[in-house]
Amino acid sequence: MIEPATLEHVTEEPAETAADFREFYEAQHERLGRSLYLLTRSSHEAEELAQEALVRVYERWDRVRTMDSPVGYLYRTAMNLNRNRLRRLSVAARRLVTHAAPASDLDDVEERDGILSTLKFLPIGQRQAVVLVDWLGMDAEEAGRILGLKAVSVRVRLSRAHAALREALEANDD
Repeated sequence: MIEPATLEHVTEEPAETAADFREFYEAQHERLGRSLYLLTRSSHEAEELAQEALVRVYERWDRVRTMDSPVGYLYRTAMNLNRNRLRRLSVAARRLVTHAAPASDLDDVEERDGILSTLKFLPIGQRQAVVLVDWLGMDAEEAGRILGLKAVSVRVRLSRAHAALREALEANDD
């Protein structure tokens, strides 16, 4: 894990810039990691993505810190990194799998325990909306800026996600 104190030595930035970023890092790192965990379901992947996003923000900190929403820029960067990771995994999987075996009904049956396991059944776009709006408390406009969508699209994704979550939880109660 990169500690903010070591970031001072990466480039020769003025001490106030490094201190300014250190505060940003300390305020956002844990929250970003938790959010990415909800998307990736892997603490290792979440930490890797969080660190990469924070490094990229640090590299552009002079510009980012003057933005209306540096936090929004951080999350947009993290979401883009995750999207790129998923693309790479998809391409690698296609190369490895030439003929997929038909899935059996037993493969589809798995235990769902709480909201974290239910989230994995949502499409990535809906999962992103749930994490940004419900988990992080952003409004649809800010989440839309991060995801590169209109606010109404975020609200639609969120509505569909809530319906799917309700359905999954009700089915789990039966």
